[in-house]
Amino acid sequence: MKGRSVRRYRLSILTLAVVLAGGGVAAAGPAAAATYYVAPSGSDSAAGTQAAPWASIAHAQAVAQAGDTVYLRGGTYTYSRANKACASQTDRVDAITLNKSGSSGNPIRYWAYPGETPVFDFSRVSDNCRIKGFDVTGDFLHLKGLEVKGVPQNNNLNHESWGIWISGSDNTFEALNLHHNMGPGLFVQDGGGNVVLNSDSHDNYDPRTSNGAGESADGFGAHVSANRPGNVFRGCRAWWNSDDGFDLINAFSSVTIENSWAWRNGYLPQTTTPSGNGNGFKMGGYGGKYVSNGVKHYVRNSVAFNNKAAGFYANHHTLANDYFNNTGYANNPDYNMLGITPSGGATGLGNLRNNIAYKGTLTSNMSGTSASYNSWNLGVTLSDAQFQSVSTAGWDARRQADGSLPVLPNLRPAPGGSLIDKGTNVGLPYRGAAPDLGAFEY
Repeated sequence: MKGRSVRRYRLSILTLAVVLAGGGVAAAGPAAAATYYVAPSGSDSAAGTQAAPWASIAHAQAVAQAGDTVYLRGGTYTYSRANKACASQTDRVDAITLNKSGSSGNPIRYWAYPGETPVFDFSRVSDNCRIKGFDVTGDFLHLKGLEVKGVPQNNNLNHESWGIWISGSDNTFEALNLHHNMGPGLFVQDGGGNVVLNSDSHDNYDPRTSNGAGESADGFGAHVSANRPGNVFRGCRAWWNSDDGFDLINAFSSVTIENSWAWRNGYLPQTTTPSGNGNGFKMGGYGGKYVSNGVKHYVRNSVAFNNKAAGFYANHHTLANDYFNNTGYANNPDYNMLGITPSGGATGLGNLRNNIAYKGTLTSNMSGTSASYNSWNLGVTLSDAQFQSVSTAGWDARRQADGSLPVLPNLRPAPGGSLIDKGTNVGLPYRGAAPDLGAFEY
């Protein structure tokens, strides 16, 4: 009717079969999945179609159901305030809250429209407390292809703000570009079964953090509570974040990091001015204290180079993590396995296999670890010639069409070199007679 807004509801077919003998009615079949559209130039009073998109992801969430897809068109979505007022200067508020769940096998998808980049710019949010760009509390959601930037800190009474904060479970965060936030690009606070896939987090810096400028802006973090297993970072890159690349401090459920790269962390973005901690992969720890319920984490097939501090760091963890098939290059040191004993003493903790340490300081705090088949155990003579390239440039190159990491010659074994077939089988795929050393199979 003219003058009234038209909203497109999902299409479902109800087959009514009247059974003459009993007067019964057949049950309705499941509703067909719907597709909706959102665009910066849209209107929430529109139909949500491609021709008449909505304006906000909040409105799309109010309508979408499990199995539906919300396509976000390219352009900039600018936010100037959160969706509620700050109760105090130390309160936490959200610009976007995703609290409506999909279901197993039928997630709600918030995807970039193919070939376009929706940019969520939170730099103008003026609320005077801690800010989350996205607060994801729902389960079975899939965010893909979004750019998230500019989440601010507007006072110095708090630690970091966050680009994306997650406390839901069984979500997928794919092909995200998280940058120039005043805190971590993506932070898994709680929930299990979350997969962060083929995403980048870079140039994050927290100038107003209460424990010191630059001390809390990690690329990625996971600080989950107990009984929340299955959080995975896969195919991710973290660079030029003022604190750490990946940070698992205070995680009481196991986290896996694989096929990921971390470099130039611990500096003011785009400079060599020191800032925060500066580890590539900070693999746990509980604030320097021993806890009886610590858990084991896993990092494999990953690369750390040119970080201010360690490439791979145990961070006073309470038990041995697995460090398999990784490459550390020109870190300080490449591998620091500093753990903690029940009495609070220092010890080396870690299971290390098939790793490379080259340039910089190679290792520290190795006494007490289980370390074999690594470049420093095998007596392998390393030189630049053992690699196709030792360039530290180009690691931020465009990803492949499927979103996976670019294929570079950097730090890959040279053909016929001493890194080929020198490892041991740890259950990861390999070619040849035995695994190659480092993150890459020739």
